[in-house]
Amino acid sequence: MIFITGDVHGEYDLRKFGKEEFTIQSELTKKDYMIICGDFGFLWDESKTEKYWLRWLEHKPWTTLWIDGNHENYNLLKRYKIEDWNGGQIQKISGSIYHLCRGGMFNIDGRNIFAFGGAESHDKQFRILGKTIWPEEMPSLKEMVYGAEVLSRNEWKTDIIVTHSLPTYILQELKMTNIYPPNILTDYFQKISSKTDFDFWFSGHYHLNRQCTGKHFMIFDNIVQITDGGYKIVSGEAF
Repeated sequence: MIFITGDVHGEYDLRKFGKEEFTIQSELTKKDYMIICGDFGFLWDESKTEKYWLRWLEHKPWTTLWIDGNHENYNLLKRYKIEDWNGGQIQKISGSIYHLCRGGMFNIDGRNIFAFGGAESHDKQFRILGKTIWPEEMPSLKEMVYGAEVLSRNEWKTDIIVTHSLPTYILQELKMTNIYPPNILTDYFQKISSKTDFDFWFSGHYHLNRQCTGKHFMIFDNIVQITDGGYKIVSGEAF
């Protein structure tokens, strides 16, 4: 089974993975997958608290997959080896916690999932370069070209897209551009959205659970299970 949820921010938003909130977890195994749509936050300061909660997450019955958001320590992430996994590239943080590298097309539980992390911090004026914000939060041209090449090789088709930020036109339609100004990444996602045949697109970042279009969703506290007929919310509120 595949589950998708939003930002975790380290220990701060882990409550969604509690047994009372996510009751189905007793039925899961490491062959089930929880995808986090950015701001994983557990590679931040290497504190004892952070390591404790990473172990806690490792001991959950599922395998955790996450894309990077804007609130990650990219200096720490660089320490992990990149390796191939299920059609894309990952970095193994632990035995069952994997970072999905940008632009990968992953075959997971019989579905193709295109993953592309990154976002621009809207609070950058309050952050310190190299300590609380890193240039790598935004993708390089090489990463964007690679992502487009991967989609092209797959004839611009995938089942699911997971990102941290949304395409530009959705931000404009939702009148959110005053807080989240369009940038090269949201413009890139707009091009992908217009060219790609997909079923669902999930984005974190905005701390909302909201259906933006028939296919685009903001996701935060909700946990969604992908089903044969589409999706169902297994924890949280209705979109």
